[in-house]
Amino acid sequence: MNDRTQVAERDQKAVARREGEQPARRTTLAPAVDVFEDSQGITLWADLPGVTKDKLDVKVHDGNLYIEAEAVVPTPPGLRLRHAEIREPHFARAFSLSPDFDTSKIDANLQDGVLKLTIPRRDEARPRRIEVQTN
Repeated sequence: MNDRTQVAERDQKAVARREGEQPARRTTLAPAVDVFEDSQGITLWADLPGVTKDKLDVKVHDGNLYIEAEAVVPTPPGLRLRHAEIREPHFARAFSLSPDFDTSKIDANLQDGVLKLTIPRRDEARPRRIEVQTN
């Protein structure tokens, strides 16, 4: 028996044990997020590697912003996966939004695994200059 045979036997035993077990729990990751604020509103950038538009869900409810996504990490043809720390990561993040922001006008864009959300301020919440008159 050589080293390769021993590895193959161990792999077969591990697969046999896993077949009788419950499916593994899904790992949820909090994506890295950058938030920039100016007088017009906020821009939020979230890193979601491997996420496609059909696997992305962005919601606003009761003053909260929710981002949920599933990533798919494809295995190249002809290769067999030997080890994966997280096979299909699930991303989730939630934010409380101030009533100063107009959630009906959120703009969302997903490009190269980066989600960009632009959330404008309500017109009445934007700073405005008051003209002072002299007599």
